[in-house]
Amino acid sequence: MLTPIVSNAQNVLIKPEIEKQIDDLLSRMTLEEKVGQLNQHSGSWDVTGPIPEDNEYVAERARLLKNGGVGSLLNVTGAEATYAAQKLAVENSRLGIPLLFGFDVIHGYKTIFPIPLGEAASWDLDMIRKSARTAAIEASAAGINWTFAPMVDVGRDPRWGRVMEGAGEDPYLGSQVGLARMRGFQGNDLSEVNTILATAKHLAGYGFSEGGRDYNTVDFSRRTLHNIVLPPFKTLAENGLATVMNSFNDLNGIPASGDRYLQTTLLKEKWGFNGFIVSDWGSIRQMINHGYSKDLEQSALHAITSGNDMDMESEAYQRHLVDLVESGEVDVAVLDESVRRILRTKFLLGLFDDPYKYSDPEREEKLVYSDEHRTIARDVAKRSIVLLKNEKNILPLSKEISSIAVVGHLAADKDAPLGNWRGRGEPNSAVSLLEGIKAAVSNNTKVNYTEGYTLAANNGSFAFALEYPEDDGSGFEAAIENAKNSDVVVMAVGEEALQSGEGRSLVDISLKGRQLELFKLIREVNENIVVVLMAGRPMIEPELYEGASTILNTWHLGTEAGNAIADVLFGDYNPSGKLPMSIPRAIGQIPVYYNHVSPGRPQTGPGDDGAVFWSHYNDEVNSPQFVFGYGLSYTDFEYSNFELSKNLMNMDETITARVDVTNTGEVPGEEVVQLYIRDHFASSMRPVKELKGFEKVLINAGETKTITFKLDKKTFEFYAADGTWKTEPGMFSIMVGTNSNDVQTLELNIER
Repeated sequence: MLTPIVSNAQNVLIKPEIEKQIDDLLSRMTLEEKVGQLNQHSGSWDVTGPIPEDNEYVAERARLLKNGGVGSLLNVTGAEATYAAQKLAVENSRLGIPLLFGFDVIHGYKTIFPIPLGEAASWDLDMIRKSARTAAIEASAAGINWTFAPMVDVGRDPRWGRVMEGAGEDPYLGSQVGLARMRGFQGNDLSEVNTILATAKHLAGYGFSEGGRDYNTVDFSRRTLHNIVLPPFKTLAENGLATVMNSFNDLNGIPASGDRYLQTTLLKEKWGFNGFIVSDWGSIRQMINHGYSKDLEQSALHAITSGNDMDMESEAYQRHLVDLVESGEVDVAVLDESVRRILRTKFLLGLFDDPYKYSDPEREEKLVYSDEHRTIARDVAKRSIVLLKNEKNILPLSKEISSIAVVGHLAADKDAPLGNWRGRGEPNSAVSLLEGIKAAVSNNTKVNYTEGYTLAANNGSFAFALEYPEDDGSGFEAAIENAKNSDVVVMAVGEEALQSGEGRSLVDISLKGRQLELFKLIREVNENIVVVLMAGRPMIEPELYEGASTILNTWHLGTEAGNAIADVLFGDYNPSGKLPMSIPRAIGQIPVYYNHVSPGRPQTGPGDDGAVFWSHYNDEVNSPQFVFGYGLSYTDFEYSNFELSKNLMNMDETITARVDVTNTGEVPGEEVVQLYIRDHFASSMRPVKELKGFEKVLINAGETKTITFKLDKKTFEFYAADGTWKTEPGMFSIMVGTNSNDVQTLELNIER
């Protein structure tokens, strides 16, 4: 039998006056009421109307609400609906404990922002925080006080559909982006009416699902767990995170929902996390499918004793936890600890003072989908665009150009830009690329649109499996003629919204249908092609990347997608995005990522190209198509005067790295200055490069700015083979540059 954990760590969630109120409430709760706080159910009927008593399932849920048997509802949204559900719980139950209302506010509530992977490409932490802040304002006005975001899974496999929800392949960038989003959601004070609880998910390793297949098993080393997978969770947990969601996968043969090491030993004890853990949808029940639990009762036992506080839609706690406590298999103190954590967030939100504070129709009407929020969405979206190629300097286009051929189904699509996980975004509500171009150009410019190709059929349902109809090429002739008679072609290619996201893993992440074929035909009649690549993941299409002179990677940019792309196309905004995830050349390279370790037989130079016995492919180079951190601008930046304040550093001191960055072009631009390190020799192998700092800075034409980074013992710390975190003395390379490949290097010696 396990005892509750006691953390000595300080945490901003702990407030003595609230803990006393929790003590009092716990002393008055029955066993059944305590278990009730640990149950989360999805809204399954119109809570603003009468309860359909002829539906046994719904009637049971309503009875539980009235009896204090539910701690949280998810998927009940809107001020009116959340008010009705809250009233049902508060005014009928014995103690009147308010509900939490959870919803997947992943990249916006109704005003939709770029998918998280795209937003991470901005490397703009202030804008990412502002995006989450805006989403929280809208969601809280619609009765929501809890989001299941940010997803901080590090992802190295673009076949995994859920890479669109994260920040890419790097744990440092992922930590900083996750922290910015958490602070945006939670604000400075959770008791403010426009804040919502953030959730770091999925603990842990979900981004390493074998084969990139959703819900699959994972298998990696302890070194990878601590150095790559866990840092974003640790960063958020130590900075006031309210909730954590565990993962569908197993780790070391134990499903995450039943993993005490992850949930209790690390998160709650070592990191001092004082929020609560919620399972993913049905993941407690799914321990039966894993072969870890023989039945739902044993699943409940595994989950509660490992530290899983709330059960999302498994009904394991609801059906079995009272009996497990009464039989003595679960110590009531363990139950009390989980209840305390959930009550704590409700007190912090101010729900005990006013259970209905989030359910204000006037706020909802005023704030949701406002013009101000759409302006912010446009600003975030344009900063998320990555310029991959501009070899002929076709971009930026003139607004006075005589004619533009806009080609591609995706160019007129008003739904795909919303991406997957679009909250309460209205289908077909995004500004299309075509609309954005038409709004930007002069009255004298002819904008001619042809669809060209067809894509997957999509009925708008989240659970819908996409169908790929045969494209007979009937739209090709008109598209080619349009291109032939226009000054420039803007061709949109990529993915539909539901080709990426949860359950949308793919073995082939090249362009679907006949998009590539049409591109090559159009290139034959007009070389002035600007490719606009819309996707929820890095896509593999070497013929496109090598055959096009001009490419914008625009992800799925949300509500204001078309306007934001037009801002970049016509030079109203100078693109500044950088890739948060490497783009592979071929499926067989996956996983390909910048912060790999060196093999025993690495490629050492061009002379290896004709040799056999080194780590390589015989039919492809090792490098990705585009590296992590890569992105171009309409101007050029020159790095100079790179220096360290000291070349010999003591363990206990802080030194600085500084570099001058000059805008040598003719227009202002933003550069993401990136700092990497390499530990040359250590007690366990270290990556060839590790991102340890970055700064996004606006530099005017002809201007030079000096960028400074601080380096201390923590900068060089890693989880070693002996199971401890340490910084070891020795030789290090310090690198700065515009991406992970193009860097300048200085050597640093660290001594004890």
